[in-house]
Amino acid sequence: MSVVEIENSILTGEIVAPPSKSAAHRALVCSFLAGGGTVKPIIDSNDMRATVGVIRALKNDEKELNCIESGSTMRFMIPVAAALGKEVTFVGEGSLLSRTLGEYMTLLPQHNVKVKSDGFLPLEISGKLTNGSYEVNGDVSSQYITGLLMALANTDGDSAVILKTPLQSKPYVDMTIKVMADFGVHITETDFGYLIHGNQKFRQLDYTVEGDWSQAAFFLVAGALGGRVMVKGLDINSTQGDKEILQVLKRFGAKVVFDDTTATAEKSKLVGTDINAENIPDLVPVLAVLAAFAKGKTVIYGAERLRYKESNRIESVVTNLKLMGVDAEETADGIIINGGNRLTGNALKGFNDHRIVMAFSVAALFADGKTTIDDAMSINKSYPDFFEDYNMLGGRANVL
Repeated sequence: MSVVEIENSILTGEIVAPPSKSAAHRALVCSFLAGGGTVKPIIDSNDMRATVGVIRALKNDEKELNCIESGSTMRFMIPVAAALGKEVTFVGEGSLLSRTLGEYMTLLPQHNVKVKSDGFLPLEISGKLTNGSYEVNGDVSSQYITGLLMALANTDGDSAVILKTPLQSKPYVDMTIKVMADFGVHITETDFGYLIHGNQKFRQLDYTVEGDWSQAAFFLVAGALGGRVMVKGLDINSTQGDKEILQVLKRFGAKVVFDDTTATAEKSKLVGTDINAENIPDLVPVLAVLAAFAKGKTVIYGAERLRYKESNRIESVVTNLKLMGVDAEETADGIIINGGNRLTGNALKGFNDHRIVMAFSVAALFADGKTTIDDAMSINKSYPDFFEDYNMLGGRANVL
């Protein structure tokens, strides 16, 4: 088991944001369906290896497709493989084995695809996906909608994705539609959900992946807590929902400036606020850390789906905050934090969850005494160079 030891320090300076994992997943699938072109830069993370590996396996007509621990890979590639008429088995590892396939278990058999699974991986599919109407719950995971949009554009006729419940994490679907449009494929948003014309051709191109606002958020929060951090390589016009970090930081009272490609946050007097996390679930761990240092109460809500990520992130965050002496409690759909007091370093749990490890590495910067976090190398899921960038800015993290 890997453990990171962290001593107090202040992060100051500038870094370049890593390429967006979310955008890269989508661009890789579109490029595969186009039959050529390049997608870069791509971060060398486990999730990226999963998508690249599944695409390579499909090209080689392999029968087993390993999604490793990537929920995006699994939920994007199942309908895509079905639209291509592939007879394959999807497998995975670790926490992915406990993540449900419920929507596909119902939808795929309704559209000519035989499914063999108990609702989780492994999943065997055979038959060729047909066009038609797909009724989907919008509050389970936007990844189902993304997978269907990319797959159905490749079928023989028009299709409709009909939302049975309001769509949460809509910015992720907006990103899908934007990336697909870059590849020449168009989706129409409607009152009921989305209309997809079939027989569309993905065009070949060399695609440049934008910077990742989700990962930039860790360093912008560190800057707001103490020091001054500039993150370059971002797109202020991005469809990434986590671009909202700029506005949330401002609501906490943070000094934040930004232009088309750069965001900077510096030490500020912070006050608690309310946060609707419905469209920014990945930001919750680091925003909870920010709230712990902000004077007064912060209420984070609309985040019930975080219980079904790499860890139960609501529980994971509250557990670690309490270990650091923070007054925090779980609610059904979020967290209540009474912040503004000193935090104490402690032996924290990483929960084998990359975002928990990175968020509490930020908390450790300003806690009294040394902090350790186990499962430190779970960062390899999305941001293997996190601690290198962290230390380059002045952090004192030692991974054992």
